[in-house]
Amino acid sequence: MNAERVDDMQVTQTSSGAAASTAEDAFAAGAGAARAATESLDGAAARLVLVYSSVRYDLSQLLAGVRSITGDVPLLGATTAGHVVAGHYTAPGRGVAVMVLGGERYRFGVASAVGMAEAPERVGEQLTTAARAGAGPVDTTHQHSAVLLLTDGLAGDGQRVLKGVHRVAGAAVPVVGGAAGDDRRMSATAVFHDDQVLSDAAVGVWISSPDPLLVTCAHGWLPVSAPEVITRAEGLVIHEIGGRPAAEVYGEHAVLGQVGARLAEEGESPASYALGVIEPDGSHAVRGVYPLPGGALGTFTSVEEFSAVQVVTADTEAVLATVEPVVAAAVAGLDRPRALLAFDCIGRADILGEAVHEEVAAMTAAARGAEVFGFYSYGEFARSAGVGGTHNATLCALAL
Repeated sequence: MNAERVDDMQVTQTSSGAAASTAEDAFAAGAGAARAATESLDGAAARLVLVYSSVRYDLSQLLAGVRSITGDVPLLGATTAGHVVAGHYTAPGRGVAVMVLGGERYRFGVASAVGMAEAPERVGEQLTTAARAGAGPVDTTHQHSAVLLLTDGLAGDGQRVLKGVHRVAGAAVPVVGGAAGDDRRMSATAVFHDDQVLSDAAVGVWISSPDPLLVTCAHGWLPVSAPEVITRAEGLVIHEIGGRPAAEVYGEHAVLGQVGARLAEEGESPASYALGVIEPDGSHAVRGVYPLPGGALGTFTSVEEFSAVQVVTADTEAVLATVEPVVAAAVAGLDRPRALLAFDCIGRADILGEAVHEEVAAMTAAARGAEVFGFYSYGEFARSAGVGGTHNATLCALAL
């Protein structure tokens, strides 16, 4: 178990504490991490609890352990594919991390909704409506807002959940968050709301703030093909690009298989490949893809027909180069940032390998003393402008 103290501050500001535990017993792990995190508040009243966990635990018992310490303070969280707390990386399958936010600077409203697979937009609408109401009315002291969104990583289309969120919140409210993982098992993920372990669901917190809240993100992927148009797609399957089988077009540019294996054996870091959806400003929203029978490509986030795409690539150096700018931009607007909430794709960890520890060190160095608390996800949410807001292989952040 590890805990990291933060500087003292007045209760009218933000106070935070975070800790991790790798205890074998679920109740003991949850209680131990929550106790250490709460002690770091130095007496400030707890306002919100975040919990990130391996799926190896009895998750109901884990939450019972956390709430034996935090009581009825609103709680949200997710299962993960590894997490970051107190400057340390915890690999998939290793433990639980707890952050407790206190003080009076922010108001929080937490809500969840079930039914992502059948009605993802409705889920986004319902949880946002309830979370906004739970945070209380907008007033002169809390004029600005953001939404932190966590979804079941294997249940449905996160982009459509996000569409429902913005239908209620409006386009001016930034959103940040991630899709739950399950230690790379790709079997079942879950989100947490208070003492509930929920599947086929999303949970969110409406954050009301006296100052604007900034969501930042970057990925480091660069195009290696000319733009082409997706000419046939259905849900999470891309059938055709430019009228040709999607996997054929992708394969012409993605140097995979034997070449990548040879580079790895020689100690070099092979480049990884994905699709980049071209945004109106010329940037790319990355979509991880994998081959399907019949020449199609599967995706983790739907891509609309007639979207313009390019094959994109990244390596260890490119991924690491994004970390400092994302974190520095997130904390830049705060005099004394206390918490840096990070959402990082498991695909980036795959590219980094052992260099994942360098990524965590870079986050910590750029955070200006803020407690870095994050997890490796099956997809990321970050939108403050633009068309999309759902990402793969991207680092996203919000500082409080």
